[in-house]
Amino acid sequence: VLLEPFVHQVGGHMSMMKYDEHTVCKPLVSQELSFYESLPLAMRQFTPQYKGIVSVHLKKDSLGNLTLIASPSLQPESCGRLDNAIGDSSVTTRHKRKWAAGTGSEHTLIKWSHTQLVKTFKDSCPGKMLLRTDLQYRKDSLLEDANGNQPERNSYNPWGLHCHRQHLNRMSSKHNENKLHQFLLLENVVSKYSYPCILDLKMGTRQHGDDASEEKKARHIKKCEQSTSASLGVRICGMQVYQADAGHFLCKDKYYGRKLSPEGFRQTLRQFLCNGNHLRTGLLEPIILRLKALLSVIRKQSSYRFYSSSLLIIYDGQEHKENAAPLGNRLHFQKTNCTTSHGTPHSRVDVRMIDFAHTTFKGSKCNHTTYDGPDHGYIFGLENLIKILQNISE
Repeated sequence: VLLEPFVHQVGGHMSMMKYDEHTVCKPLVSQELSFYESLPLAMRQFTPQYKGIVSVHLKKDSLGNLTLIASPSLQPESCGRLDNAIGDSSVTTRHKRKWAAGTGSEHTLIKWSHTQLVKTFKDSCPGKMLLRTDLQYRKDSLLEDANGNQPERNSYNPWGLHCHRQHLNRMSSKHNENKLHQFLLLENVVSKYSYPCILDLKMGTRQHGDDASEEKKARHIKKCEQSTSASLGVRICGMQVYQADAGHFLCKDKYYGRKLSPEGFRQTLRQFLCNGNHLRTGLLEPIILRLKALLSVIRKQSSYRFYSSSLLIIYDGQEHKENAAPLGNRLHFQKTNCTTSHGTPHSRVDVRMIDFAHTTFKGSKCNHTTYDGPDHGYIFGLENLIKILQNISE
């Protein structure tokens, strides 16, 4: 199976790849695998479904273009799913779906064929999208900076491509083509959404794992102190929100999130629920209820520490007609001062924990430090998040 970059990756530094419509994969880290293999039952509704392991190798053609090929290893937990994939069109048409990283310049760029990017976005975001014709990733066009100086009109979130380019460069410089890498197969938690609006939140007051070097530990402590991680126990790590008025996603990255004050965090949370025409107030209650349910579960998980893990809040940017704002509201608006529109309390939302490479718990194979009680830093972040959303709701 030819792996493609996952176009809805909004945060993190490790490249997520699309395996098929309902499955993503990422490089295997033993500590994360240990977490998924011994996941407490109560937490399963708040994490992606673990689907097994796949072997991946790097392939380079005569022009120096790089591709990643996944070879299904038929393990019991993934056997049925992967058998189905072998008959999938993604395998038979893989020569048409080629994307590549050119190696001809000093800074390697990811290059996609225009038809491939259009196809990927039609698959993942039906409807009219503003598609760029300049499809090379360039650092200077990545999102906007913390002062809002860069244009926001991105038809796709470039963060995933940025991570992917770096990952391919690392793999090609370190390893030969024949080396097999193991990847985790995980549920694609945004596959059911037409226009997935995603908020990636780094949770907790501490971000470094127990295995961090002194230098890395100091770096992470400084990031927490200088951001809302210290004051609120949560900071924004990435975001994409569909702007219905303009037909594109508004994207923010981790550098934007790090510079936010507590008030800026609150405003960005509000912006995440605004579609350019109005505030999606109907989403607030289901999001708050789901966060409270997660809080109840986390309080009961003794010895778990979710260092450096993220929490995704997800909803569909495509509204049901009965939730749409009146036409007059669409004509004049401010992105941070949207008019409100009351939706139904049953709007589809999801809350999922991801990224467990530094998660530690009693009995973990990779665990050297055992903690007592629940993760209070994580709980502090969840409580503040709920409070802020309740304030927006009020």
